[in-house]
Amino acid sequence: MHRLSGLQRDVLSLYRQCLRSARKKPEETRENFRSFAEEEFRQHKAIDKKDFSTIEFLLRKGRRQLETYESPGITNITR
Repeated sequence: MHRLSGLQRDVLSLYRQCLRSARKKPEETRENFRSFAEEEFRQHKAIDKKDFSTIEFLLRKGRRQLETYESPGITNITR
C-alpha cells in the first residue's frame, strides 16, 4: 500500500472520529449518525486529490459539524 499524504490522513482521521462519535449516541439513533457521516464523505469522494483548498475547507467544515453533533443534547440526525 502507498503512503498517505497529510491531508489523506486528516480525512481518514476525521472519518474515524465521526464513526466513534456515532457509537456514543443512543442505540436507536446510532445508525442515523453513522449513515449521515458515510453519506457526507461519499458525496465528496470525487473531489480531485490535488484540490487542497477545497479539501481543507471541507475538513474544517466537517470538524465543526462533528463538534456540534458530539454535543450530548443532539440525540438524532436526519437528512
